[in-house]
Amino acid sequence: MRDNIVKNKSFAFALRIVKMYQFLCEYKKEFVLSKQLLRSGTAVGALVREAEQAESQADFIHKMAIALKEANETEYWIELLFQSNYIDETAYNLMKTDLTEILKLLISIIKTSKHNTKK
Repeated sequence: MRDNIVKNKSFAFALRIVKMYQFLCEYKKEFVLSKQLLRSGTAVGALVREAEQAESQADFIHKMAIALKEANETEYWIELLFQSNYIDETAYNLMKTDLTEILKLLISIIKTSKHNTKK
């Protein structure tokens, strides 16, 4: 059985999001933006997992598209936390690099799936 790269990367990313949320709450006493980050950042992996059990190809594409939207939202929260000085440049760059990779994977999966559906 093949290794599911997007599944593994989105889970690892969600774990980093949880740790960032804990840091923001405990050390920065920031609860509002960090909660939004937690919701969208962990939703990406959850939706990828949900897509594994999709009822149809269309359902799979739909779930992956929602994961892509959540990843885009997460990018917004990470940028906002950085610009408002809640996270430093190092943390921002690490999260941004991981997220960019996940975004590219999701876009590729969606495009390929749509292309294969048309055949």
